[in-house]
Amino acid sequence: MTTAPHDQIPHHDRLPDHGRRPDHDRLPDAEQVPRGRGRGRARTTPPWWFALPAVLLFAFVVLVPSVRGVHYAFTDWDGLDPHFSFVGLANFSELLRDPDATQAIWHTLLIAGSITVIQNALGLLLALGVNSAIRSRNLLRVLLFAPAVITPIVTAYLWRNLLGPDGAVNSLLGAVGLDGLRQDWLGSPTVALWSVVGVIVWQFAGYSMVIFLAGLQSVPKEVHEAAAIDGAGPVRRFWSVTRPLLAPALTINLMLSIIGGIKLFDQVYALTGGGPGHATDTLSTLIYKDAFTLGEFGYSVALAVVLTIIVAVVSTGQYIVLSRNERATS
Repeated sequence: MTTAPHDQIPHHDRLPDHGRRPDHDRLPDAEQVPRGRGRGRARTTPPWWFALPAVLLFAFVVLVPSVRGVHYAFTDWDGLDPHFSFVGLANFSELLRDPDATQAIWHTLLIAGSITVIQNALGLLLALGVNSAIRSRNLLRVLLFAPAVITPIVTAYLWRNLLGPDGAVNSLLGAVGLDGLRQDWLGSPTVALWSVVGVIVWQFAGYSMVIFLAGLQSVPKEVHEAAAIDGAGPVRRFWSVTRPLLAPALTINLMLSIIGGIKLFDQVYALTGGGPGHATDTLSTLIYKDAFTLGEFGYSVALAVVLTIIVAVVSTGQYIVLSRNERATS
């Protein structure tokens, strides 16, 4: 039995095509729907005005006072007398001749460099340890990160009691028979600086650990498994696989630690006050002493300008070098 072609079937005998919608009932394509003027403009205009209140607040609270305060570096202002004289570069020339300022700059760079190296090395080791499949890794992460959430000034006062001549550290050394190591950890000119470094590393190594841990957990397991199948050992896998992928985390940690170390003030001042003598003075503590103890505000502002320049130069150079290394390993 043959069937007539579709176009030969009478119109009244054709079955209705329920799958098709009449042309006049069709919805227009999404691309053909005209956008409203307001909606199109809202999508194309960058929402910079959301940040405008914060930018204005930062400008009036930080930028404007900082810029206006720079001119005091060229005066002999004592902080109280409204009448002061312009002295040009005399404060900066005095800074170059001042042995206390030179020593403070050296201490600042030494503390910042030591913190950067020790804190990040320890943070990386801790991150590798708590990233392994051990049962108590979550508890260890909390305990190691806990010191970072304590206020630095509270941590400093706590360790000042522990490191004192009759503190817990000396008591522990005596209890285990190491009486020869007992000393005033914050009162010795040769040990005080490294005691300060140790306290800061103790507090913020867990912070560096968390950043490194985030980088480690972003490394795909398949990459490690493929390297292990190829015969690479743990050290080789870390150096060839993990290390390049940790470049962003390393950049963040190094930037935070070096800038924080250069600007360090509260822990040093609470632990030693810059002493004994000037053995632990940094630029920040020297600025505070010259401004509020000696009343030399003009000279202290000159020191602050030097500190700002050091932070800007070091952080910019470090960022350029680390960014190049990060692009090279990516």
